[in-house]
Amino acid sequence: MLQFNRTYFAFTVFLFLLETAIALFVQDNFIRPYFGDFLVVMLLYCFLKSFLNVSVWVAAGFVLLFSFAIEIAQYFNTVEKLGLQHYKIAKVVLGNSFAWMDLLAYILGILTVISIEKTHFKTTK
Repeated sequence: MLQFNRTYFAFTVFLFLLETAIALFVQDNFIRPYFGDFLVVMLLYCFLKSFLNVSVWVAAGFVLLFSFAIEIAQYFNTVEKLGLQHYKIAKVVLGNSFAWMDLLAYILGILTVISIEKTHFKTTK
């Protein structure tokens, strides 16, 4: 089950750098809030697949459930309830505002991952 995959790790690093660049340099109403969420599930997927030899469906399902859980935590203001509102890292990682459109971005991101895996890598078992 544990197995390092350089290809997925390279994608993880690339997506992390892209997400960081978006967070630091893009201040708009589409790329940062929605495209960033679209990409973050891809980042999480690649990170997971970098270290775990699990099927596309298992990895995609886990990442989608995890992403939804974080978004639901935002709905319930978990950062504040845990007393972490003064810690920037907590607000970045857990977020601080729920949005239905984020859920859609997560779904579209995971569907894109599955599509890429199916068409380019033929590994959707």
